[in-house]
Amino acid sequence: MTVTIALLPAAILMLVTAGGYALATIGMTLSFETRPAFGIAIIALGLAGAVLAEITLLRHASLPLVYLGIVVTETLLVLGYAGWSQSGISLAQLGGAVLVLAGFALVCTDH
Repeated sequence: MTVTIALLPAAILMLVTAGGYALATIGMTLSFETRPAFGIAIIALGLAGAVLAEITLLRHASLPLVYLGIVVTETLLVLGYAGWSQSGISLAQLGGAVLVLAGFALVCTDH
């Protein structure tokens, strides 16, 4: 049985989940560039945080909403990072992000 969760806690948990996956990705990169033990520790920390937040989300929200919410959050994180690092965002990438956000909005209106 799922119990609904308020929007702010759900958004925070999605941010923690997406951030944990992003941290694990950074750890993978670090494990090839520097000492592998440090990279593995970062991977473990990121995945542990992501898993705990995702389990909490799954207890309070439906599976499709959780995963779409995480994808949307990761999309926003990547766009934010790309803007911050001045790596540039192509029109196709921006269009893809808009489609992800529009798809999530469409799914949310169904509930």
